[in-house]
Amino acid sequence: MICTDRDDMAGGDVAGNDMCDDDELLFAGEAEDDDDLDGGLPSGAGSFRGAAKARPWKIMIVDDDREVHAVTKVVLSDFVFDGRPVEFVNAYSAVEACKAIADHLDTAVVLLDVVMETDDAGLRCVEFIRKTMGNKQVRIILRTGQPGQAPERQVIVDYDINDYKAKSELTAQKLFTSVVAALRSYQHIMSIDLSRRGLEKIIEGSASLFEQRSMSQFVEGVLMQLHSLIQGATGSLLCTVGAEGSDDAGGEFRVLASSQPFSAAPGRPLDAILPPDAMEDIRRAFREGRNVYCADHSVVVFRSRNHSVSVVYLEGHAPLGEVDHGLLEIFCSKVAIAFDNVYLYEQVLNSQKATVYALGKLAEFKDEITGQHVRRIERLTAAIAGELKDRGQFADEIDDRFVDQIGLASILHDVGKVGLPDSILNKPARLTDEEMDVIRQHPRIGANVLREVAKMVPGRSYLSLGAEVAETHHEKFDGTGYPAGLKGNDIPIGGRITAVADVYDALMHKRPYKDAWHAAETIEHLKSESGKHFDPQVVDAFLSLIERGLAGDPDD
Repeated sequence: MICTDRDDMAGGDVAGNDMCDDDELLFAGEAEDDDDLDGGLPSGAGSFRGAAKARPWKIMIVDDDREVHAVTKVVLSDFVFDGRPVEFVNAYSAVEACKAIADHLDTAVVLLDVVMETDDAGLRCVEFIRKTMGNKQVRIILRTGQPGQAPERQVIVDYDINDYKAKSELTAQKLFTSVVAALRSYQHIMSIDLSRRGLEKIIEGSASLFEQRSMSQFVEGVLMQLHSLIQGATGSLLCTVGAEGSDDAGGEFRVLASSQPFSAAPGRPLDAILPPDAMEDIRRAFREGRNVYCADHSVVVFRSRNHSVSVVYLEGHAPLGEVDHGLLEIFCSKVAIAFDNVYLYEQVLNSQKATVYALGKLAEFKDEITGQHVRRIERLTAAIAGELKDRGQFADEIDDRFVDQIGLASILHDVGKVGLPDSILNKPARLTDEEMDVIRQHPRIGANVLREVAKMVPGRSYLSLGAEVAETHHEKFDGTGYPAGLKGNDIPIGGRITAVADVYDALMHKRPYKDAWHAAETIEHLKSESGKHFDPQVVDAFLSLIERGLAGDPDD
């Protein structure tokens, strides 16, 4: 046995000795020389062979005896576990240890002395790590030269430590075994923690994906969630191939979404972007319907029931482990379901749009000029709503969904005119009071029809918003409008927006009863009616669009 005595070491002399004081660090080699040390150690889990270049395991040595630090480093200097060497962090008191562990949160193992600046300094350090920091992952091996100060049974029961060693019994072999066991335990704990955090990301990410209603937003969200799940990926592409629902792996891949450095990829052929080996991996993943993992890239497959098979190409990440593979499999299953939901939602949405356009065609059938008018209103109302949202105005009413819906809903603002006589609608002369009373019926006629149809679609839809617009677009901000005489903010924002767009377009174009106005006098009219006929904030937003050339060509 080789025993290092503190006093002898201080004098520069190292001697073999069978007897050691309690406070001495003992490494009794089972082999007779250093060359046999490696051969006498267990194989597989770790070794003292050449250190790998992988990120090292951090081992913190906490002891007030500098020779304990030195000998520990000598014994573990060439130690490698799972292809990774060790890196030592040194602390010479409990105070230093508490600071060091806070600075090195990725420490895997702490070799901790008990008696340092106080008799219980090491135990107080354990309390700080476990309770104050909440660090349950790091493995703590308590090493003491004075077991009487900290009896093993009491310490193991009262403190959250992972091993207890008396320095007098700690041989090189036992130190190796303790460190390997601690690192393996730490590795398992971190793997479980990684899985837990990965699952949390999947659950959180899946929830946000299930909220998406637009396919374009959905596929962008898929890439964002994958980058969050697989750290280090530098680029990604999401693509489908062939016709919708096709299983033809020989077709041309279509890029639906991408991230840097592929930001310009959507719409381009995939084989013009990626090298042949990556393309072959994508075709194989698509053909076999399973994920493909390579050293520097991966291909993830989403196979849904109601949509074409999609794949995501990820590059630039480190090699993925079994935990990553398992998390990706779970993520893929969730995304496949979400794909189906978005696809079905878009089918329903397209049906709604078809209904809206069909109802809008009634106005075109009734009056070709009005038909052109509603298409311009669609563009103008969407632009005004987007401008108001960007300004943060009416935030409780105008969100992304409203901006998406208001343009199409505004098509229906005059649909009630289908119930009015052509003789009144197309009369070139001024209308009589009786004829005006007939005209004023069209907002409620349209609203009643649309509300009946909207009952078939739960929640806010193009049809329900269209009913609101149809009924209120002739109300005036000062309360002098019709049919209900609503005033100010009592008029729904959709009606206030459509009122501005409707009057602007009507004045700018010829009607049977009037000639077209010039742009300058139309704008002056909007300004003069701001606060009377129109909501001032809506007028201001619209005029800003006109000044910046964002209102479009009035004749389009």
